[in-house]
Amino acid sequence: MYRHSQNQLEFENFCLPFGGKLRSDNRWVKLAKFIPWGEFEISYSKSLKGSGFGPPAKSVRVALGALIIKERLRTSDEETVEQIRENPYLQYFLGFKEYKDEAPFHPTMFVHFRKRISKSMVFKINEAVNKKAVSKTQKASDDDSTPQNKGKLLVDATCAPADITFPTDLKLLNKAREKSEQIIDVLHLPHKGKMKKPRTYRKKARKDFLSVAKSKRLSKSKRRKSIRKQIGYVARNLKTIDLLSENSSLSLLDRRQYKDLLVINELLRQQKWMHEQHENRINDRIVSISQPHVRPIKRGKANASTEFGAKISASLVDGYCFLDHLDWNNYNESGDLVGQIEAYKERFGFYPSSVHADRIYRNRNNIKYCKKHGIRLSGPRLGCPPKQLSKKRDQQKQSWQDEIDRIPIEGKFGQAKRRFGLSRIMSKIAQTSEKAIAIIFLVMNLEKWLKVMPFYFFCFLNWILWGLFYPTRKQNTCYITSDHCR
Repeated sequence: MYRHSQNQLEFENFCLPFGGKLRSDNRWVKLAKFIPWGEFEISYSKSLKGSGFGPPAKSVRVALGALIIKERLRTSDEETVEQIRENPYLQYFLGFKEYKDEAPFHPTMFVHFRKRISKSMVFKINEAVNKKAVSKTQKASDDDSTPQNKGKLLVDATCAPADITFPTDLKLLNKAREKSEQIIDVLHLPHKGKMKKPRTYRKKARKDFLSVAKSKRLSKSKRRKSIRKQIGYVARNLKTIDLLSENSSLSLLDRRQYKDLLVINELLRQQKWMHEQHENRINDRIVSISQPHVRPIKRGKANASTEFGAKISASLVDGYCFLDHLDWNNYNESGDLVGQIEAYKERFGFYPSSVHADRIYRNRNNIKYCKKHGIRLSGPRLGCPPKQLSKKRDQQKQSWQDEIDRIPIEGKFGQAKRRFGLSRIMSKIAQTSEKAIAIIFLVMNLEKWLKVMPFYFFCFLNWILWGLFYPTRKQNTCYITSDHCR
């Protein structure tokens, strides 16, 4: 059962049992008025499954607001509930009518919140917030039938690393061996004392692994020999599990163990193929047994040439970041440029005047598309440089300026990773990790809006004062633009 949330009281009427009133300039009060909660009530209610009996489910404002608070404060589920219980501003942000000194819900409700709020819903909320926050100068006027290209579009891609240890073939096989031994113990438990337990050689296998893992200098032949041994141990354990499954049902395993068993079978197949073919790569390579959806992403960065997590493509407009593409498999981000430009056109009603991107985006298809729509793509043109020295200098100067204009999106990725936890996604399931990444971008844009609002207020005040004291001047003159608020 689900009841649509009613309009909340103003913050002046929010009841505090210990006296006093809420401040209107508090950040949570501002955010509560800025987020369009009611636009997503219907899509949220459709995700609920129930017979119509029992207590009503938590509203979309409580579910989404709790996730925003968690990512904004970077706290655990239990700590987030405690923060909400202690803070009246957080309770107002969640849409409560009055302050109550008790937990609004159990921390385990976060599991249901993540399931009910889909990734597409978070994307739509982020779109609505960004379109509402972007300055009005970016919007096309209604009376202009053929609007000119306006604004700058900054695009780039990055990786959101998952919370896994650095994977090696030897380490993965050892982990698979340990998990398979636990599965053997569970399947043999009903027959304990009735039949002899199959041998697993776990002590010997552990000793073989440690002798190699603790080596400071490991030759290629020794590593290969150790991997072959671990492959043999894992293959032997899987054959034992097949024999035990004839007398013991696999239903004795819990969900996680059954999932691990499927992953171990695929991991063994991949490791055997790479070992036999003397290869170091394979398609859809598993790098974590607990998170088999994670793939290696080759980035070529100075601190880490390979990262393990989801790859994301994003675009930046006036300091607000749009999440355009999220995938666990590696892909070429240059293929997203046309879609990102078309999304810009759909959002604001016109194409950007310039697109600032990395060198990988400058292929012939993207250059041809930008030229067709009158968009200048940053970077030097293809082919030989111009012979005239003046043109060559102008081109170099423009390329240098384009690189400077592209810096904000690199800084936005750094802010997301250092301040909002994009550098390590703690969620373990693919769907919840995707929602966590999307909510991080939403929280980051809300934080940007909170910082920009005082500047917009100053712009409005400046506009009024110029109209009063200098009536001959144009009243729409403003000397603070959105570039000053970045």
